[in-house]
Amino acid sequence: MNVPFIKAHGAGNDFLFTFASELPPGVDNPALARALCHRRTGVGADGWYLIDYPANTTDAKVQLWNSDGSYAELSGNGTRCAAAILVAKYGIGPSITLQTGSGPRSLTLLERKGDSMRFEMEVGEPRAEAGTGRFLLPADGAFVDVTILDVGNPQCAVPVEAIDSDWRILGAEIEGHPHFPQRTNVSFFARIDDATIDARFYERGAGPTLSSGTGATGAAAAAILRGLVHSPVTVRTEDAPLIVRWNGPGHSASLLGPAQIVATGIFQLP
Repeated sequence: MNVPFIKAHGAGNDFLFTFASELPPGVDNPALARALCHRRTGVGADGWYLIDYPANTTDAKVQLWNSDGSYAELSGNGTRCAAAILVAKYGIGPSITLQTGSGPRSLTLLERKGDSMRFEMEVGEPRAEAGTGRFLLPADGAFVDVTILDVGNPQCAVPVEAIDSDWRILGAEIEGHPHFPQRTNVSFFARIDDATIDARFYERGAGPTLSSGTGATGAAAAAILRGLVHSPVTVRTEDAPLIVRWNGPGHSASLLGPAQIVATGIFQLP
């Protein structure tokens, strides 16, 4: 069974995309996501998108499955990549609306050089579930200070003095903490200056990723709520920086970042 795909990444956070009209019938989407995204036996990616693009509208519906086959409501980097693919394939824009698992999201194309683009995306209002708090980690009995938010998907932002080498281990433990029965995305952030943070991301269903759009939004919002920085916030990731604009509770946040189309191909699904 042949499955067409397009590969793109947003600040190193990589995804595979298939148009619904090109998907063979009878495919198990979670199983396909696991096969496609496998770093050794598949194409390799943090997640797989299915794009349904009606011919009579500029709106498209996008659905995302993580590399482990679990469904994800929203990805900031992935949504920008989907928009880049629609721009490249259909020439739409500069304003694009995509229907995601968390509702419609509007994007504006700011710059294009071939298949390399830059967008500003309306993420929605970050909502702090429980401002700040202390969690007991069952594995080692330690407490960790966190800010819990919803930015279209669940986020747990952890302020640190500096990014330690063991953040991946701690991220895995927090992702599956009993407080999050559906698991959560985790970000670790350290203040650099009044408008800059350094961040690392452990994403629900994908593990460590080079960047995360919604994770950067959650980390920046948490830093703003704690009075550590002011908007706009530059979020330094392991790849390219992302910029988050947010004026605080009651306001929508926007995310600025790159999207790069890198490959097209056919995956041979057994």
